[in-house]
Amino acid sequence: MQHAVGSPLPPPHQPGQLPHAGWASAAHHPGPHSGASRGPVPVPPPPGFPAPAGAVPPTSPQPFVPQPPVPQPPGAQPAVPPAPDTTGHVPLPPGGPVGVPMVPPAPAAAPDPATTTLAVLLIGPAGAGKTSVAKYWADHRRVPTAHISLDDVREWVRSGFADPQSGWNDNSEAQYRLARRTCGFAARNFLANGISCILDDAVFPDRPVVGLGGWKRHVGPGLLPVVLLPGLDIVLERNAERTGNRRLTDEEVARIHGRMAGWYGSGLPIIDNSQLDIPATARVLDEVLARAMASPPSW
Repeated sequence: MQHAVGSPLPPPHQPGQLPHAGWASAAHHPGPHSGASRGPVPVPPPPGFPAPAGAVPPTSPQPFVPQPPVPQPPGAQPAVPPAPDTTGHVPLPPGGPVGVPMVPPAPAAAPDPATTTLAVLLIGPAGAGKTSVAKYWADHRRVPTAHISLDDVREWVRSGFADPQSGWNDNSEAQYRLARRTCGFAARNFLANGISCILDDAVFPDRPVVGLGGWKRHVGPGLLPVVLLPGLDIVLERNAERTGNRRLTDEEVARIHGRMAGWYGSGLPIIDNSQLDIPATARVLDEVLARAMASPPSW
């Protein structure tokens, strides 16, 4: 019986199976001469047909056997293949980096309190001008600044207001403490949002826990206290111009002024504004704050 001359067709490729070994070899192993024609690749005959004479039976592919690593001498670092260059970076030639000439740093500029976010506590007796100076100072700054007055917050209480002029008692003490905590919360809120604040209060040096210590707890250690303390005659004159429950008797003003004299020797900056108007006092306050920012007082 006659058969067609030539190599038989490869068996059909089934899904999940590798192609026939003979076709795989022909596809991946070109001959020694590039572009030269080659004869048909020997393919085993189909089942039931005898193999032609001189044909070499196909061999099954040998499994891959990994080679053991080459031992390295002691202390040698394992060779790491270089990473492919995919960024276009050109490596520098070998050698150390070129040093930059050393230039002495420029002296640091003095802090400017007019452009710095800060918290100020303005201390002084009744009639010292704390509220007027604090408002002017806050109005003329180049950064957002809030003025927080303890007396204003204390007078938020309408019914049941404990007026110290009617006698100092537990109710007036409690309302002062509540007002200080409220002012401290407001100051922290402003500072957290980049707004400076200046607070004013008649803090007594002989009550550090309630007064200055309380403000430090409520606002924080970055609070800058400044004492505004004019002469007694100036304080009496300014107090006489007040109205309502903020006007005190001369005896009370003199007593408060005497207690405020205890701030001398405390280490806190003190401004005697007896001969200064409000704008001049605000300028001196900026100078005092600049020194306090460069060298904060211990309090």
